[in-house]
Amino acid sequence: MAIDLWKRAPARGPLAVAHRGGAALAAENSISAFKAAAAAGADAIETDVRSTRDGVPVCVHDADLHRLCNDPRAVSDLDLATLRSLLPSVMTLGEALEASDPLGVLLDIKLSDEDQIAQIIADVAQHDATRRTLIGLRKITLIDSARRLSDDIAILAFLEDRACADAARAAGADWFRLWQASATPPLSDAVREAGMRVAVMVGQPRSIAVPEYPPFPVGRVDQQGLERILAIAPDAILLDDPRMITRAPTAST
Repeated sequence: MAIDLWKRAPARGPLAVAHRGGAALAAENSISAFKAAAAAGADAIETDVRSTRDGVPVCVHDADLHRLCNDPRAVSDLDLATLRSLLPSVMTLGEALEASDPLGVLLDIKLSDEDQIAQIIADVAQHDATRRTLIGLRKITLIDSARRLSDDIAILAFLEDRACADAARAAGADWFRLWQASATPPLSDAVREAGMRVAVMVGQPRSIAVPEYPPFPVGRVDQQGLERILAIAPDAILLDDPRMITRAPTAST
């Protein structure tokens, strides 16, 4: 289904983006989570992309499997068959694109090789998903490379330095990510003045929160924190539980 979700203003409030597929609803980055997020009324699915040893793009957040299945090996050191024996719920990028349809999909690309980025963009096009896909990149050079490869795909800048907003836009980014702690009116305004939309990632940029605002790890937020984010009128919010925005009934997983 071809939609320009990422290139038009949201019809109502911010887009509800299910972080790691909807990690509060089912196992992260799994088909079960995708289905639960869709049932919960999410506008889009966020998932992570790494590459196996045999060159298959897969949806795994961490560089290794220690947290997910107590195996210290890196995803990039395992072929797909071995990875699936350790993590049966793992999806390839192609499977994730199919499972997310017709929702929007945000690909948090954890790769830095331009050839790998090119292959991902080609895979998205092959699945007729370009117009519903937003790719997240962490370097200005990668943003520039991706934009030269495709005029149609939407790009989100996953940059830690908000001062890079102008450079990100000049390279071709359409969106800019702010962490919850930095989602302030001045920074949000700066992103918009640069010509991009604002996506807010809830929680802290770590799996275990430290004693600072906000008091939750990545993906988690309470109602008070959510209201503070909504006050800056972001275009999208990434969170583990999209029901906090959609208020949909609890999904069966």
